[in-house]
Amino acid sequence: MDPDVTDSPGTPAEPEAPRKRHWLRWTALGVSVVVLAAAAVGWWLYRKLDGNITTDTDAAAELREYEKERPTAVAMGAKNILLIGSDTRTGAGNTKYGRDKGTQRSDTTILLHIAAKRSSATAVSIPRDLMVTMPSCRTPDGTRTREQFAQFNSAFEIGGTACTIRTVERLTSVRIDHHMVIDFRGFKKMVDAVDGVEICLREPIDDKDAKLRLRAGRQTLNGEQALGFVRARKSLGNGSDTERMDRQQQFLGALVNKVQSNGVLLNPTRLYPVLDAATKSITTDPGLDSLRDLYDLARSMRSVPTEKVQFLTVPRRPYSYNANRDELVQPAASQLFKRLREDKPVTVESGESTEEPATANSPNPVPTPTFAGRNAADGACA
Repeated sequence: MDPDVTDSPGTPAEPEAPRKRHWLRWTALGVSVVVLAAAAVGWWLYRKLDGNITTDTDAAAELREYEKERPTAVAMGAKNILLIGSDTRTGAGNTKYGRDKGTQRSDTTILLHIAAKRSSATAVSIPRDLMVTMPSCRTPDGTRTREQFAQFNSAFEIGGTACTIRTVERLTSVRIDHHMVIDFRGFKKMVDAVDGVEICLREPIDDKDAKLRLRAGRQTLNGEQALGFVRARKSLGNGSDTERMDRQQQFLGALVNKVQSNGVLLNPTRLYPVLDAATKSITTDPGLDSLRDLYDLARSMRSVPTEKVQFLTVPRRPYSYNANRDELVQPAASQLFKRLREDKPVTVESGESTEEPATANSPNPVPTPTFAGRNAADGACA
């Protein structure tokens, strides 16, 4: 017997194997509980976010009724999404921007074209003061309007989302695949969810109508300030909607840049507040009314370089019969719409819209238009 090993009478050594198996069973049980709890929480969060989204079934029904007159999709795989910022004053936190009169207009409308290969995304602002031909639309009380030549943003007031989509399709001949409507409160919450967005101001702003007061220089705007910044009109520049749309494009570019550069999309603790704010504030068509649909869309856009996320406004000028309204500049507008329809690259540069001159030796004698705009990489401090 080994002299170093002694056994105390009446106290036999406990076997190691049963003790190890006992520990492993409790460890496995603990891990299982944690996994199940995490799965339950994840499922609850998914259901909560999914349930936040509002589906616009009325617009879908209206569009189905007029399917024969709608344009045919030309580029398979490309997506055209109409983004509508509603100026409704209903809802908590919106009444401070004006008295609700039971109607709403599209404060901002953007046609977002996502290339089939996800190599670029082009956001085209449509001026609310643009004079357009509106089709006959169904009103909230069930009656139908006559076809009319009117200010663009009245389409949303008269016939809601479906009328706006049909007006845009008639204007551009671009098939709208999906739409999203977002209100004031939702915009504010999304900006707050990413901890604000940085802008640069050459001069201070003091606009009572927009509830906005800002110093000059570089600064980060919270949701309330951001809403005032993109809506301010009377106190900035020449007070035109042109400059307001330019600020909107600058700000959206900075917002896209902030989300991508700060890793929001890859950080669950930062992503959830953004998703919660977004899903609570949007109304979409049935094709985008689930968290999975929105996630698939966002995932498909992750490969789009920031510098290829472009913003521009349809080529327009003051309307001939009313300087306070706009009309399209041709042929530039038609060229832009054609490139979007056919999913061809859109060249965006600062300055005026131009056409590259054709030369005798050019392999493509058709002039290539260049449109005035900016890209998301410029941000709002460019």
